[in-house]
Amino acid sequence: MTEVTYYTQDGLERLKEEVHYLKTTGRQLISKAIAEARDKGDLSENAEYDAAKEAQGLHEAKIAKLETTLSTARLIDESKLDTSKVLALSIVKIKNVKNGATMSYQLVAESEADLKTGKISVKSPIAQGLLGKSVGDKTEIQVPAGKIEFEILEITR
Repeated sequence: MTEVTYYTQDGLERLKEEVHYLKTTGRQLISKAIAEARDKGDLSENAEYDAAKEAQGLHEAKIAKLETTLSTARLIDESKLDTSKVLALSIVKIKNVKNGATMSYQLVAESEADLKTGKISVKSPIAQGLLGKSVGDKTEIQVPAGKIEFEILEITR
């Protein structure tokens, strides 16, 4: 069974747009590449044709995966998020207790994660260590560099 993933309105729209693009423009481009390769002669020795057919298979697999994700996606109404504890889609401001560095992250679905914009997957070690915690709580989280203690400074939506 596929697990349910929670999305922001923006993330869900991007997912739908990607599926639409892959089903329309993406399929047309691959179909065109297959037709061009087919026109080049003997298919039994045509590496370009084989590559285009393989690309088609990978493309269809990606569409199927995204459609499965879309079928289990749930939209979260961000205005109704409980900010008393860290949940999926919460924006959390944390402080590294050892060096005093502060950072803010929003906990999002894996496909929405983008560290450059401060969005981390709810499945990441840091997010897992923060889920369910409240402002003022301290938590020790195992990261690749070792254990780091964080204090939760603020939770918003």
